[in-house]
Amino acid sequence: MTDTPALRVAIVGSGPSGFYAAEHLRKQHPAVEIDLFDRLPTPYGLVRGGVAPDHQKIKAVTRVFDRIAADPAIRFLGNVTIGRDLTREDLRRHYHASIYAVGAHADRSLGIPGENLRGSHAATDFVAWYNGHPDYSDLQFDLSAEQVAVIGVGNVAIDVVRILAATPEELETTDIAVHALEALRGSRVREIWMIGRRGPVQAAFTNPELRELGEMADADVVVRPDEIALDPASEAALAAAEERTAERNMETLRAFAGKPREGRLRTIHLRFLCSPVEIAGTGRVERLVIGRNRLVPGPGGDLRAEPTGETETLAVGLVFRSVGYLGTGVPGLPLDARKGVIPNDRGRVIEHGAPVPGEYVAGWIKRGPSGVIGTNKPDAVESADLLLEDFKAGRLAAPAEPDRAAVDRCLADRGIRVVTWADWRRLDELERARGVTLGRPRVKFVRPAEMLGALQP
Repeated sequence: MTDTPALRVAIVGSGPSGFYAAEHLRKQHPAVEIDLFDRLPTPYGLVRGGVAPDHQKIKAVTRVFDRIAADPAIRFLGNVTIGRDLTREDLRRHYHASIYAVGAHADRSLGIPGENLRGSHAATDFVAWYNGHPDYSDLQFDLSAEQVAVIGVGNVAIDVVRILAATPEELETTDIAVHALEALRGSRVREIWMIGRRGPVQAAFTNPELRELGEMADADVVVRPDEIALDPASEAALAAAEERTAERNMETLRAFAGKPREGRLRTIHLRFLCSPVEIAGTGRVERLVIGRNRLVPGPGGDLRAEPTGETETLAVGLVFRSVGYLGTGVPGLPLDARKGVIPNDRGRVIEHGAPVPGEYVAGWIKRGPSGVIGTNKPDAVESADLLLEDFKAGRLAAPAEPDRAAVDRCLADRGIRVVTWADWRRLDELERARGVTLGRPRVKFVRPAEMLGALQP
């Protein structure tokens, strides 16, 4: 027996933030019961749907999540959409508190003419498509274009470039979705332009991802020496940086710039100090106009890109916009649409200018799309600690029906086929088995109906 009062928590979203919040709550409050919801039948969020298929080591973090989910105090309820299958009021009726860890799935716009032409896509859509995300598996991308532009210089942009430049043989040993593998086999892409508006010191990619571009089986990497020549302010920023990421990036870029082309099938052009000005074409993408920039000090001391007036036109037939994810929130909850976050104070949801008792956020929907997988742990811990603080202070209302059976009855009455953790483990086994004969980590199910069908007795 324990004197610790019972606490029931709903966590909406089973990505890293959701799992880390569940783990911390369990460690700090032994009497907690947690229901971990996901609208998909599968867990892990962007670890499954966003991490590049050729980065299997990064996906190994799911073993940590599996250990967390094995705790009987934590239930996974997949295939349940909060805001539709269960409302905000339903959660208040069954739980003392809710943590919304729903991530960010939309993309930020460029705000330039031609952005909506056919052949102009959000990089986030392409990433979800090749990863087999159910919402994106039926999308079509015209890979007959010989030249492609990727706007942005973060790790997502590099992932897109790498997948476009990879040979079928490089992709065949990954867990890339079958439909994407087949489409990429027939790709006619030969020239890939990655466009960054500022200089290489300000680029957001990390060095391992940058170096991977130079290790591809059949792709040359081209860097213009004049675009990685540093201005005095960038030199100073590089020297003052506490981390060595930018310094290592510069070493890699200089090595690329000094290496001659080897006549490989595809060429990756890394461009800096260039901004997209217009996507042009008759009914579809045919050209990308980019403007040359110089770096000047901004109001906060950071260097910002200033147009020089000089432009250049690239004859691309496909554009991927990779300038950031954007959160879309949860129906019924407040949303700062410009920032793409649920308004909050360190994790407490703010509505009408005040904290909402019993409602919290964690991860990208709390702070915006920044950091790596591990960044979500301290972020989730902060929110979970606020929840526990409010519970101990008596600031949380007692739910009217605080038991698992009531939630199960509610979902059953509404005809929702809940996917349990045991169901997911079965799907996981089936996916891995499908990959064995092909020498692949797994062959994913990409449609909920397909997943639910595989679980039938």
